Amino acid sequence: MSDSSLDPPMGPTDGKPPTDSRRRMRTDARFRRLCVGIATISVMVLVLLLVSILYQGIPVLSWTLLGGTPEPDPADAGMFPAVMGTVWICALCAMITLPIGVATAVLLEEFKPRTKIAAWCYSVIQLNISNLAGVPSVVYGILGLTAFVSMFSFFGNASKPGQAAWEIGATYYDQFTNLGSDPFLTMGEEVDERYFLVPVDDRADPPTVPTQGMNAFENDGNRLVPVVVHVVDTMEEMPTDPEVLSAGIDSAAVPGRISEKAWYYFQLPLGRGVLAGALTLMLVILPVIIISTQEALRGVPSSLRDGALGIGATPWQVVWNVTLPSAIPGIMTGSILAMSRAIGETAPILIIAGIIYIRTAPQHLMDSYTVMPLQIYNWTSRPQEDFHQLAAGGIIVLLGILLSFNAVAVVIRQRMQKPLS
Repeated sequence: MSDSSLDPPMGPTDGKPPTDSRRRMRTDARFRRLCVGIATISVMVLVLLLVSILYQGIPVLSWTLLGGTPEPDPADAGMFPAVMGTVWICALCAMITLPIGVATAVLLEEFKPRTKIAAWCYSVIQLNISNLAGVPSVVYGILGLTAFVSMFSFFGNASKPGQAAWEIGATYYDQFTNLGSDPFLTMGEEVDERYFLVPVDDRADPPTVPTQGMNAFENDGNRLVPVVVHVVDTMEEMPTDPEVLSAGIDSAAVPGRISEKAWYYFQLPLGRGVLAGALTLMLVILPVIIISTQEALRGVPSSLRDGALGIGATPWQVVWNVTLPSAIPGIMTGSILAMSRAIGETAPILIIAGIIYIRTAPQHLMDSYTVMPLQIYNWTSRPQEDFHQLAAGGIIVLLGILLSFNAVAVVIRQRMQKPLS
């Protein structure tokens, strides 16, 4: 025990604080003013950027921008395919990442190993997760290109990504055009251009050789109508009747192979589709979700676990009924931040998708796509000022979607929040 009578006198002796205390107080005040100044400058820069974007973007906000497709004319250009691509990517990424991330965090935090070897493996995994959170996203893009797009060439030639080695839900046709599409044969006659589709069993089958009376299909709106194709020998005199030219094809015609893919179309390797993009974004945000979930689980008082174990609950029952419900607010907060990062990511999507001029929304998991950051980047890279205004409008739409995602997550978090006592 120390003798208090030997300690130096504490506090001011003449009504003023000691010199050392005044110096520390001045340092504290200067540091506080520095923090306030930096925060004020940061907020002012953010407000200035938002005002500039709103000033340029609000005049171009219209249904054409939301529901239109990319066009060469800025007045007709829209970003509907990019909006739908962003929704597809983020929804898939959330559905895949959240269960995996939360389950991994629960395993690492609530079921810690007891043996030395398992503890060493645990520490290695924990260290790697912490390091992966700081890896640049472009690295994840390259990893996704190898792991998901070409799947390490296990299912085909990696130099030709998208060449499916196995697929389901696709129907292939050989497409012929009628003789009426050739202006030299119609000689001024107005003959409609028609396309005849001949089904083929496999994508690798040789091209169909035209034969007289060949059965084919013609696309009539949303359905295929069977037609009988007349084949005209190129060594004989060409017909001049518009009806024959309309329903006939050249005997030496070489078809083009096209495909029709159902909503459940799936292929291996995955190719540059929506699923590969979502899996790549999963790599980007998975470490963030794991770490934030672990922090949320650590914030749950241990007395709750002890109490549940004390009344006979199993460890899994403790996790499912006590720990996870109590940690949901923290988990949702981390998930919101992670999804916000995923919505704005450009580099990995640019590597995976590659194409930024898409005129249709994704129809299935393997379909090509574009996302809003890529569309905005495309518009900002053009020299015309009108496209720059469209980019500002696109940023406003992107912020609106981001805030909508966050609002939904906040509502879910508030509804599932329960008191810890």
